[in-house]
Amino acid sequence: MKEKPININIIDGDAFYAHELTVNYTPTQFSLDFKNITPRTDPRSQERPSFCLKHNLIMLDPWHAKTMLTILGNIVERYEKDYGKIKKPAAVVKAEKKQKKNAKDKNTESAPSYFG
Repeated sequence: MKEKPININIIDGDAFYAHELTVNYTPTQFSLDFKNITPRTDPRSQERPSFCLKHNLIMLDPWHAKTMLTILGNIVERYEKDYGKIKKPAAVVKAEKKQKKNAKDKNTESAPSYFG
């Protein structure tokens, strides 16, 4: 039997920097919602702040989610072996302390941190 060539079209996604992540699950899948929120300045609308929200949703079955966790753990381990232990940035530590202090001063419970 003669082999026939086939055409493959590859559609690459856009590069995407995410600084927030929401993870949820159902009995059959995990959902990873990667988000990027940036403030925008619009001179026509000085009264209200404007934000641009982009997000990419990735859904995985539980087995693939667990496999991804293993792979990511291995990659982070290799990275730390090459470049040193990954530490929380000083600015994030400072922001979290400030957030806790403000919550304590206002006698309220601290809001969750999205810094990781």
